[in-house]
Amino acid sequence: MSEVVKIRLSEQIHLDESRLGTLYAQLGESSAENIVCRAMEELAVRMSQCDTLWRSRNLEKLRKHARSLIAIADQIGMHHLAQVARDVTACIDARDDIAVAATLSRMLRIGERSLSAIWSMDDLSI
Repeated sequence: MSEVVKIRLSEQIHLDESRLGTLYAQLGESSAENIVCRAMEELAVRMSQCDTLWRSRNLEKLRKHARSLIAIADQIGMHHLAQVARDVTACIDARDDIAVAATLSRMLRIGERSLSAIWSMDDLSI
């Protein structure tokens, strides 16, 4: 019983590059870049707010912020992040604090990695 197992929390990040490509095709490079950058900034702000709201136990506002993440994430092809944000709202609705804590942590991890993945893409207009 002296063995300690360390669990590495890592998931594959899935970005819908075709969604980004569609944005660029529809709006042009400049407008699409503007939308993607604003969406990324808004996601980062809202994820930070979600963490703060959880720590202050404001579940009503946390639910509202998680719901807003869904639309923003879907807009720029972060469907995996959107799904986990849906899971967070479902856990809040079920009044399951342990599940909220776990899914919120997962959402923040996936969100951070998704933002990094988009940021590091060389050419978003593919």
